[in-house]
Amino acid sequence: MPRSPITPRLPTHSPTPGVSAFILTAALLAAVQLVVDEPVLLLAERFVPGAGWAEIALLAVYAGWLADRLQRPGQWARLRTRVWLVFSAVFFGQLTLGLLGVERCLMTGELHLPVPALVVGGPLYRGEGLFMPILLLSTLVLVGPAWCSWLCYIGAWDNVLARRARMGRPPSPRVREWTRFGLLVATVVLALGLRWSGLDTLVAVLLAATFGLAGVGVMAWVSRRRGWMAHCTAFCPLGWLVVRLGKLSPFRIGIRPSCVSCATCRPDCRFGALDREAWRRQRVHDSCTLCGDCLQTCGALELRYGPLGDLASRRLLSVMVAALHAVFLGVARI
Repeated sequence: MPRSPITPRLPTHSPTPGVSAFILTAALLAAVQLVVDEPVLLLAERFVPGAGWAEIALLAVYAGWLADRLQRPGQWARLRTRVWLVFSAVFFGQLTLGLLGVERCLMTGELHLPVPALVVGGPLYRGEGLFMPILLLSTLVLVGPAWCSWLCYIGAWDNVLARRARMGRPPSPRVREWTRFGLLVATVVLALGLRWSGLDTLVAVLLAATFGLAGVGVMAWVSRRRGWMAHCTAFCPLGWLVVRLGKLSPFRIGIRPSCVSCATCRPDCRFGALDREAWRRQRVHDSCTLCGDCLQTCGALELRYGPLGDLASRRLLSVMVAALHAVFLGVARI
């Protein structure tokens, strides 16, 4: 029979997640303000010298508010979807302003296409530009594959479109993973081939744009109709890399022996990480992105961070994703 939702409560003697998220966000953004040189400046600092500190304060308060709100029973999935969309809107809003001529809204003042695969392909083609790969790797160390469910500027679209339909049955995890792996290999080979061939840059731009538009088509045609995130779990080559390098983080979602395969949690996982095979093996599939939506549904699922128990691990994840979400609002630009 279905398990009752878990409603964790914080020990009164420990700092609230909001305080921890506030401190972490302020510390990370202060490092950007003090240490990092142009062009990676906080947006407010680009327009008004010294205003970066006000932006840091606002983002730190926002992170603290979000981390505390995530502790409320039943709020996690709804808030995650909303703030993920907020990040995507801010990201593409800055890109739009940059295209309209406000060059300070762009990271370097030069246009780069907002296609996740280019986080890998772009530096290979250009032979430079490691900011996004370094930012991605740092994020994976902290929160593992939660990058895909909280911080990817494109994934938010796939999530919204998938939730417009009842959750269908996705292809097997093996098929989805081999498809993404094949596209990753193709991205690497094509990027290096274009670099060594010396073809005009316009060719690379057109190929990247075509791939990006194809991804949008996958969202609109498959995700919206089938209810599972087809772009993120079967098309995005960066996603294949993220869920594997995400093992650098100790965060894991586990299935307890008490699981009775009631399928209550399955509709919550639009990444297709929960099915009968997962319940039988008592292990979620590699497509799990630590979105955490399933944890509010069933007591047979748990979050672990090394030796920490479920409650402490949830509190830690809420602090980390809230802080990184706020940091990305401040620094993630094309």
